[in-house]
Amino acid sequence: MTDTDIPLPSLAGRRAVLTGGSDGMGLVIAERLAAAGAEVVLPVRNRAKGDRAVQTIRERVPGARLELQDLDLSSLASVAALADTLRADGRPVHLLINNAGVMTPPARQTTADGLELQFGTNHLGHVALVGGILPLLTAGRARIVTQVSVAARSGRIDWDDLQAERSYNGQRVYSASKIALGLFARELDRRGQEAGWGVRSVLSHPGVAPTNLLAARPEIGRATDTSGVRAIRWMSRHGILLGTVRSAAQPALLAATTPEPRSDVLYGPGGPMNLGGAPTTHAMYRPLRDMDQAARVWEESGRLAGVALTV
Repeated sequence: MTDTDIPLPSLAGRRAVLTGGSDGMGLVIAERLAAAGAEVVLPVRNRAKGDRAVQTIRERVPGARLELQDLDLSSLASVAALADTLRADGRPVHLLINNAGVMTPPARQTTADGLELQFGTNHLGHVALVGGILPLLTAGRARIVTQVSVAARSGRIDWDDLQAERSYNGQRVYSASKIALGLFARELDRRGQEAGWGVRSVLSHPGVAPTNLLAARPEIGRATDTSGVRAIRWMSRHGILLGTVRSAAQPALLAATTPEPRSDVLYGPGGPMNLGGAPTTHAMYRPLRDMDQAARVWEESGRLAGVALTV
């Protein structure tokens, strides 16, 4: 599996906000944006981890322009605090990459707001962030890149049990959170173009690579690495079908910088089953094609996240 980075245009004078940029493919994305000249805002849940990420990037990219901020996507109050800080700063945001996420806690957990953890973090946390800084995004005529997952290839949103209170299956809820996030992002692009906001919203996914999503996470009840992540690491290391952490970062970078962004396709790996390989575009996953469903996601998500989603 090649780790060749795609070329990026100059991003000098551009301000980028990237969630989940303190490790894994997010760290690769942050490094590449900084190397291209962007000022990169890194909102992080763990400040010590964020400090290490900043140090790493500055060692690799002397003169990198980086700004560390606090953000816990599982707390709507934390998201609102970040949005307040960025709005008070007043500078336009030219690029937002919604990259952070949590995957398959073994038992149902809830956010600070009582929402199911994956739906609340992966989806509603990013909805609240978009809503909170929408004036800055429109001022910057921003590109908004939202990371979904191969898990959005199938599954559905269970509107009768949206918070998985009656029945919890970690993988099923993870898929639903990524489907909801993808539909929200598609509706954001549709409404933005219709209203003349000047923003473009596109979808990317990393394929499958040995990131930390399935690694040991004691804070969500996973004391050791899953067998799945061990298999993924082995296959990635041997160049079998899957990507690497670095190759997994490339689709989001392509989506962020391609001159003619498309909201009707996915930016993802071009290998078999789109699991690994060089970045390209491919057909939208079926659950992400229903724009009537996207409109419903938009309305319900704004209500649950407590944001107006207007400029």
